[in-house]
Amino acid sequence: MHVTPPLPLLKRVPPGVWTALAWCAATAYSFLTMVVLPGEAVGGLSPTRRGWGGMPYGNQLNLALGTALALAGSCLLRRRPLTAVALLLTASVAGAMALNSSEINLLQILAADVALCFVAARRARRTSVAALALTLGVLVGYAVTRLLLGFGIGTSTLLAMALTAVVAWLVGNSARQSRAYASALGAQAATQAVTAERLRIARELHDMVAHSIGIIALQAGAATRVIETQPVRAREALREVEMAGRETLSGLRRMLGALREGEVGGGTSPYESGVVPGLGDVERLAAVTTAAGVRVDVSWRGERRPLPPEIDVSAYRIIQESVTNVVRHAGVGSCEVVIDSGEEAVVIEVGDRGRGVAVPPVPGCGFGLVGMRERVALLRGEFSAVPRVGGGFVVRVRLPVAVGVGVR
Repeated sequence: MHVTPPLPLLKRVPPGVWTALAWCAATAYSFLTMVVLPGEAVGGLSPTRRGWGGMPYGNQLNLALGTALALAGSCLLRRRPLTAVALLLTASVAGAMALNSSEINLLQILAADVALCFVAARRARRTSVAALALTLGVLVGYAVTRLLLGFGIGTSTLLAMALTAVVAWLVGNSARQSRAYASALGAQAATQAVTAERLRIARELHDMVAHSIGIIALQAGAATRVIETQPVRAREALREVEMAGRETLSGLRRMLGALREGEVGGGTSPYESGVVPGLGDVERLAAVTTAAGVRVDVSWRGERRPLPPEIDVSAYRIIQESVTNVVRHAGVGSCEVVIDSGEEAVVIEVGDRGRGVAVPPVPGCGFGLVGMRERVALLRGEFSAVPRVGGGFVVRVRLPVAVGVGVR
């Protein structure tokens, strides 16, 4: 069972909480700046003008109104982002008026910047651009209004606050783009994983079923020809057909079981489940094919040693498919399989002296050579399938093996 990791703190806490905290922190700091500590010079102003009760009632009302608007905007941030940003900006104006400021400073616009960053990160580009334009418009509108009323403005602070709004939007927009890019990469990786798994299953089914069907066809044909004259031999051929059919069905069941275990257990590989053969089963493959009427001579060179599972099963499937092609297409009674197990690579050669096949294969005629080529490419090996001089066909494969790598 997969356990989903907990979200980071920044994502667990709703964005409206962050904007409310930013407003409360800015308001608390504004109050603290008005407190006169014992012995502190007040610059000729009366201490009561800088104490907690020294703020005029009108300013207190503006501050209370700004706090109410900021909290309302924080609550609406998820559902109606533009309305929330507008309320937070109005709260910033009320806060500036409460402190008799000539401009909207950083503390007063901090909550609106946090909201703007969230909108740029989570909403569509059009919505976030509208929120940024609204923020810049409020800053410029506040300054223009003060000029029209004959009050002074802080030009440098205005420019700085406009810059913080743009930076907040850029940070949020960058987060949105990064999330979209990560989502696209995840979707692409999932698609590639599904495609790769489908190709792997297709190769396994083709290599396993095609060989068994070839053996069944040979034995059934032999039984048909001798059923009247040699009933004992026909009975043996039909018994081989039955065994091949049962073996194929058993292999299909094992593969389906491995796939279901991987789905339920979270990614169990068929290579780790022991449901696929390896080079150790080549002699058995040769015996079955020989019994079907096509003799397979197997020669080993080098030292036989354990191989990584993906190389072991791929080598077997390549031999199996090559032998199947001989049975189905070569029109010959025998073939040779040479396995050279070296320290750095496993080299496989399967050849016959039959009539050969077209190279490259005709489109739509089969997937055997395509599947073998894909297997070798996945293991960064070398593959060739060419007609022999004088007749016949030969498949040569080289699969590199890392030094010191064995069975897991």
